[in-house]
Amino acid sequence: MDDHLNVTYITLNGYVDVQRFRYLYFFMMMAVYFLMISFNLTVVYLICSHKRLHEPMYVFIAALLLNSVVLSTSVYPKFLIDFLSDKQKIYYPACLFQFFIFYSVGGSEFLLLSAMAFDRYVSICRPLQYPTIMRKHTVCLLLFFAWLLPAFHIAIPTILSAEAKLCRFSLEAIFCNNSIYRLQCVSSQVISVYGVVSLVDLALLPFLFIVFTYTKILVVVSRSCRAVRKKAAETCLPHLLVLISYSCLCAYDISIARVESNFPRTARFVMMLQTVFYNPLFNPLIYGLKMKEISKRLRELFSPVCRY
Repeated sequence: MDDHLNVTYITLNGYVDVQRFRYLYFFMMMAVYFLMISFNLTVVYLICSHKRLHEPMYVFIAALLLNSVVLSTSVYPKFLIDFLSDKQKIYYPACLFQFFIFYSVGGSEFLLLSAMAFDRYVSICRPLQYPTIMRKHTVCLLLFFAWLLPAFHIAIPTILSAEAKLCRFSLEAIFCNNSIYRLQCVSSQVISVYGVVSLVDLALLPFLFIVFTYTKILVVVSRSCRAVRKKAAETCLPHLLVLISYSCLCAYDISIARVESNFPRTARFVMMLQTVFYNPLFNPLIYGLKMKEISKRLRELFSPVCRY
């Protein structure tokens, strides 16, 4: 029975002072998770319920915030269980599922940000062609590939990892990221090569496309009137803020998985929390405060409460 448990369960050793601060951790994480779900679903509700927000830009924002809900739901309930448990363990198939969700959503975020960049480019640089290019069919197609392509990419290393033999049964992590490859007895060249391909397809190429697109927007805007510059700043700045923060967190995640020794455990714990904390919590705040139409609808939604 013990052998079976050793094979099928993975110990998560990335936590710091769980026994000492378990209730503090639990209530803090529960509050953060509640805020994440509330903030994201509120903005999604506003976008769905107001026809003026049924434009491609807002549809992509809603998709991005739904990703945040899925991401936080894949890790935070497990955090809450771990904080109240004597031993922090996870069933290996559940670990692989968490890995799959985390990186599928991560790849989808870059593709959705690319779709937003394309939408802003057409709106600002090709305004007369915007209704023709950004039709409902085009938006649905972009959403379909933004969700399907990362899932297909991440499914292959997930399946290969499920079939690999394990020689280690503990992770220096608080959730299942790409450090799960260290559990395998033999490092898979196929997974390594495919990981590089996925990184290029899902992160590097979309990032370069976004940079190229916003460079073109900047050139056009610099030659335009003040009204166009103001509109571009209002709609593009939130996307850029989200892109910069998410790119930094992805670099965090890659470096955390590679650096296992000679790295303070507390610093590792804090860095791993940041990878699942900033974007799900602050994305709805960025879009809610910086996007004029969403901010207006938020004020309308909460104004009765404020008057009361």
